[in-house]
Amino acid sequence: MRTETLGGFLKTRRDRVTPDAAGLRTYGTLRRVPGLRREELAQLAGVSVGYYTRLEQDQSGTASPQVLDALARVLSLDDAESRHLHNLAQRSGVSRLVRPEPETLDPQVATLLHALSDSVPAIVLGRRGDVLGWNRTGHLLLAEHLDYTAPDLPETRPSIPRMFFLDPLHRDLYRNWAGLARIHIGYLRLTSGRHPTDARLAELIGELVMGSPEFAALWAAGDVADCTSGPMHLRHPTLGDIDVDYQVWLQPDSPDHRLEAYTPRDDASRDALRLLEVASR
Repeated sequence: MRTETLGGFLKTRRDRVTPDAAGLRTYGTLRRVPGLRREELAQLAGVSVGYYTRLEQDQSGTASPQVLDALARVLSLDDAESRHLHNLAQRSGVSRLVRPEPETLDPQVATLLHALSDSVPAIVLGRRGDVLGWNRTGHLLLAEHLDYTAPDLPETRPSIPRMFFLDPLHRDLYRNWAGLARIHIGYLRLTSGRHPTDARLAELIGELVMGSPEFAALWAAGDVADCTSGPMHLRHPTLGDIDVDYQVWLQPDSPDHRLEAYTPRDDASRDALRLLEVASR
């Protein structure tokens, strides 16, 4: 799959900014583009039309941080989108994909996961969303249809993005699937900007584009999102409806690894998680 470029991302963001939102008057004239014209964006950002056009056509080489910040301001990018914009600019000219070695669970992250015991469901995810480890309740909460030992070997590790979009059993687990799908895709795009040469990540995105129409449509929209915390409304196959909050913890020594912990949002969900803890024993 062709990796995303700075120009492609700028085009999707320009299309979503209306002249009114940018403070421009159109005087009722007919417009052929859904958002800002190139010349309008260039003027608002303080760069020449020719230079911006070359940026959007990926023909200008690198862009300075000052220009990128100006474009982010005009395009009303949030923090995650701005980071992605800078990541794409830094990778200008990168084309060769490499196949990295399989990820390993950092000992410090493993220690933290063990310290949570089974009273707090938790999993550890690698950069591409592969499950590097989970405790018993984390496994029972999110993937009880899989073998508990599946994360132990790289070739059997579950992929949360792959299950989320391609595994009907896993997809049916989420009552708020649509909202979580946007977060999954936005975070994958943010990750792809940080790791532009990761062949395994490019292959995963290509597989999801080909295998899931919903993924393909949302990926084409170009949205970027970080994944830090939020609600998950589950329809658990054994315990019924459970509402939890997920919280993501990053480790300074392994920033690509995310520990996700799940806490109940109400008393009924707290009771259900206690039943999971009992079952895990």
